[in-house]
Order: sequence, then structure tokens, then C-alpha cells
Amino acid sequence: MTTQDQDPIYKTDALIAEDIDAYLETHQHKTMLRFITCGSVDDGKSTLIGRLLYDSKMIFEDQLATLEADSKKSGTQGEGIDFALLVDGLAAEREQGITIDVAYRFFTTEKRKFIVADTPGHEQYTRNMVTGASTADLAVILIDARKGVLTQTKRHSYLVHLLGIKNVVLAVNKMDLVDYSQEVFDQIVSDYRAFAASIGIEAFVPIPISGYMGDNITAPSDNTPWYDGVSLLPHLEEVDIESTKEPQAAPFRMPVQWVNRPNLDFRGFSGLIASGVIQPGDPVRVLPSGKTSKVARVVTYDGDRAMAVAGEAVTLTLEDEIDCSRGQVIVAAQSPLEVADQFESTLIWMDEQEMVPGRAYWLKIGTQTVSATVQHPKYEVNVNTQEHLASKTLDLNAIGVANITTDREIPFAPYGENHDLGGFILVDKFTNQTVAAGMINFALRRAQNIHWQATDIAREDHAAMKNQKPAVIWLTGLSGSGKSTIGNIVEKKLARMNRHTFLLDGDNVRHGLNKDLGFTEADRIENIRRVGEVAKLMTDAGLIVITAFISPFRSEREMVRAMMQPGEFVEVFVDTPLEVAEARDVKGLYAKARSGQLKNFTGIDSPYEAPDAPEIRVDTTEMTPEQAADAIIARLIP
Repeated sequence: MTTQDQDPIYKTDALIAEDIDAYLETHQHKTMLRFITCGSVDDGKSTLIGRLLYDSKMIFEDQLATLEADSKKSGTQGEGIDFALLVDGLAAEREQGITIDVAYRFFTTEKRKFIVADTPGHEQYTRNMVTGASTADLAVILIDARKGVLTQTKRHSYLVHLLGIKNVVLAVNKMDLVDYSQEVFDQIVSDYRAFAASIGIEAFVPIPISGYMGDNITAPSDNTPWYDGVSLLPHLEEVDIESTKEPQAAPFRMPVQWVNRPNLDFRGFSGLIASGVIQPGDPVRVLPSGKTSKVARVVTYDGDRAMAVAGEAVTLTLEDEIDCSRGQVIVAAQSPLEVADQFESTLIWMDEQEMVPGRAYWLKIGTQTVSATVQHPKYEVNVNTQEHLASKTLDLNAIGVANITTDREIPFAPYGENHDLGGFILVDKFTNQTVAAGMINFALRRAQNIHWQATDIAREDHAAMKNQKPAVIWLTGLSGSGKSTIGNIVEKKLARMNRHTFLLDGDNVRHGLNKDLGFTEADRIENIRRVGEVAKLMTDAGLIVITAFISPFRSEREMVRAMMQPGEFVEVFVDTPLEVAEARDVKGLYAKARSGQLKNFTGIDSPYEAPDAPEIRVDTTEMTPEQAADAIIARLIP
């Protein structure tokens, strides 16, 4: 045998392959911990993560060289490394020395894999912190030992508890700047413990650290001989996260992501199991329809399985041909979810534009998207005192409780029981921007006790008796554009054709049904919502409804369109330039608005959002009201 054969440095391809297989086998079965670092500005979150990456040997030599060079440019004294530069990737972050966006980093040790989210400390970026915390198993809340418990520390702790993170580490950072004082550490822990108890955090692990110097990060530090607890990284490696989840012990739930139909011989329902265990033969129920069946097969990428558990992506085939589609939820037959369309929810508002009560938003929960409206908040939460404050709306980063109504019933679980089936986001229908994150607390009792009463005479019967097709002619435009005049002519012409109609005029409705509403944005939305509900009832009665409302917001007009049957809503944009409408000013409203006597007047100090694609556009500078009415009737009755 040669020297090379004996020397372990010289390995054959087979031995190298064995080493690689052994390595992959070891790392394949490591558990994954997702955690966040949060706290106030300059508490050292980015530095701590940089230190963890450095100590876990997750930095390449070229990255280290660049880091050392950048550290000198950033002003770090001596031979020290500015570890925060590893995480602060945006140019704006490096220039300001703060974190703005959520930075995700991956690293691994011999015992566990990690995904860490470095979340911003500024209050204006609280929404980014919520994004990072939404998937976290553990939160490391940093406190600057020189400053103690601050307002943003409390805000982030409240959000951590609100989002259901059970494992909390209180990392008292920058201990090197307070001479590693045990007295300082004990006082901060005592202050935080009092606050944590007030918001419901039952337990946390306090650790004195220095991210910059590396004290108590990977091993006990000689600088804190008075501390005999665990260091940060060993705690992250050993903390038990599965016992706080217990997803397999819960009843079976799987939101359907898509219907898998590769050929006529196979029809399965694919999704990620949110909780529980499933196997062939198990009785299941599809919600919200309530149809029941039994599981025929549990299919995965690797073939059929005898059992699947929470966290696995599977395709289920059922013994019976029942209706099931994306957004519905397959559950254990004997332990169904609740189904409702009205909820009390906790909202974290994430948009710079304040919440508008009554406005319709897209609500995304699980794999389902529905239209939803938010009512006036019951209260807003002061995160510092936990006081419930009266509020008419929610601003950026505000946390409040409000009732939400969806346009149809959805299966759900309270957020405290299941994050996947109780957590949701609200999305603006026109900008597609996420405006809020929410958690369902419970269904309103009213929603569970009120059921739609079926009647024997259907809307088709009402329409047949009148020998016409129901419709809503929705005239929208500026004040003075001629909506009411055109609407009145349309109704007279239809009456001469023996059509059954009803005209809903904006001013007339505000004398009765909506006399309690003003002209704020929220009141305008509620005004249109009520009119839409009345128009819907009238179409159910078989009538042709003509409405004349400014209805300045696209989202509210689309909300009414969604109430109607397909093809029954005809949007008519009475397109009159502002200067023309103002010149008419038969009611003197524009003059009052210009002088400041009328607030929130459309076209002056309140916006009008013109329709993007109306069914009919009427240019009143080119058409007379009679011609406009004829064009509308021609579209309605070809």
C-alpha cells in the first residue's frame, strides 16, 4: 500500500461520494428554525445576525475581505468588523445605518438549520416587522442595555404575542457599553417581565449579550461570570418548537390549492395539510358545502402513501364524485370547521392611506379570496398601555379590532387555534397593495343564527311576470353633469314601453333612507352600499332600476356590480368636464365649495374616479339628454 493510500487526504472517488452522502444524510434530517430579531432602532439586530453568520462559518473569504473593507469605510474603529453590513443590503440602509426592509438570511450549524429575518426598528416600518414575524417560530427581542425597555420594544413584543409566537428570547445587547453590569441587566429583565405579563407573554429567556464583542453568542463569556444561563446560539439549536405547534394532534384540515385533473381517469384535490393526519379510508367533509366522502388515495410526488401529516403537500382522491374547488377546505368529517361570513378580527393596518370603513377589499385567507368590508373599529389598541381607544379609522401601523363581513361564507378557525385558517390579509382592489394583516377572533353570533330564507317564487318568476329582464342602470358623474335629468328621461321612455321601473336619485335617497349620512369618504361609501342593497332587492323583484348618484369611487361602484347577477349592472359614465358642470351649477353648490362653505365636495376638495371601462359613456358636450337616454335604452333593449 502506498503512502497516498494510507493518507486520508488522498481519497478515492468512492470515498468522497460516501462522505458526501453521509453529509447530505446528516443535513437532510436537521430541523428548521425560523426566527426574527426585533426591537427598537440601533438595538443591534443586524450586528447580532452578522455575528451569528460569522461564528457559524457562513461567510466566504471574498465576502469577509469585502466586509473588512466596508467596515473601514463605515468608520468602525481599529480592526473590528461591522457585522451589520452583512445584513443591511440596501444602499439607503448602509447610508443611514438602519434597517428598512426585512432581510432574510440562511445559516446552519451541526444541529439545526436557520432562517432569520432582520426586521426594521423604526415605527414607520412596523408593517415590515409584521411580514417577518408572520412565519417565525421564535422571536429574539433586543434591548440596548444603555436605554432599557423602549416604546418600540413594547410595540414589537405586543405584535410578537399577537401573531402567536410562543418562544421569546430577551437579548439585552451592548453589555460591553455598561461594563457588563449585572445590576443593569437585572433591572431591564425586571421591567420587561412586568410589561410582558401585562400583554400575556408567559415566559421568555433573558440573555446578556454583546453582538459586537461576541459575548454569550456561541459560548459563555468570561465577562459575565454572574450569568450561568444558556448562550444564544446553543439555545436556538436546542429550543423545542414542535411542542408549541402540535399540528399533528389537531383535527385534519387541508385548504384545496388546485384540482388535479391530468386525465379523465384521475381527479384529485391538492394542497398543503394545515393540521392533523390523513390516510385512505378516513371520512372527510368539504366546506363550505358540507358534502361528505371518504379518502380513496393519498398521492404524493413519490407515489401513494399510507398516511400523510401536517406540513406535507399531498393530493387526495375521494370515493365519491363531489363538488370541490380551489379555496374550499377538506376537513375531518367528525370535526368540521366553523363556516361564517361575519367575524370579529384584529387588524394591523399596513397602508399609508387610512382604513375606510365600508369600503370593499379583497380578503385572502388560506387559498381563498373573497370580497370583504370592514366596519368602523370597535377600538384601537395603545400598545404601550394596552388601553382601548375610541377610533373612527385605523392609520398606518395602528392595531385595532373591527367586524368584517365577507360576500359569502368561508370556513375558518380562530387564529389562536390555526394560523393558516385564521390569518388573512386585506388587499386594495385597484392598487393590489396589501393594506392590512388580520387575525380572526371569532364568528359573530349573529352570523351563525341568521340564515337565508328560501322562497318559492324566485327572481326569475318576478321577471317573467313583468316580461322583462331586470337591470341596474347606474348613472355616475360629477354634480351638475346631468345624471338626474337623463335618468328621468330614461324612466319616462321605458314607462311608455310598458316596462316596470324605479328611479333612485341621490338627493331623494338622502331625504329618507340615508338622511343620517354626511359627505365624508366613509359616509359616501355607506351611502352607495345601502343604495346597492336596495337596487339588488328591486332586481330580485324583476324591476329595471335607474340610479343617479355621483358615486365618486370606483371600488364602491364595483362593489355594487358584484352584488348583481352577471350582465345586470350597466355603468353609464355621464362624462361632463368640471368647468362645464361648474358653469351649470344650478344648485349653487360649486360656488359654496369654492368659498369653503361645503367640505368634501366632489371635484373640488374630494376626488372623482372616472370609470375605466363603463358599458356606456355619455358626452354631454356632444349629446342632448334625449339622445343620451336613447343610447342607454338601445343598449338595454336591443
